Amino acid sequence: MRALLDTHTLLWMLSAPEQLSPRARRTIEDARTSLVVSVASAWEVAIKVGRGSLRLNVTLADLFSTHLARARVDLMEVKLSHTLEVAALPPLHRDPFDRLLVATSSLEDLPILSADAMFDRYGVERIW
Repeated sequence: MRALLDTHTLLWMLSAPEQLSPRARRTIEDARTSLVVSVASAWEVAIKVGRGSLRLNVTLADLFSTHLARARVDLMEVKLSHTLEVAALPPLHRDPFDRLLVATSSLEDLPILSADAMFDRYGVERIW
């Protein structure tokens, strides 16, 4: 199975695994699961670090290269089709990064690992 990580899930997986639900942790730890994170999550983290609302113990470059590789997480590029799909989504969620993750999850047929129940309203498969 391939699964898309929500931004907070990625951060918790790397620095606060106790925040993960048991099901999310099992999915992440399952060697048969191929984990992916959207470049949109890198952008979201960069914005939060830049404005001071998120502190990391590593540089952004290390987080999205060394630490992802160690955690066997692949980066997924944002495709034009993902961004265009955002416009077709109902206005249920205002966060642009979450909307892009919904579009990505839907178009790539990937379940999303997220604590955010708002994803359920879009009909994408959420693992938590």
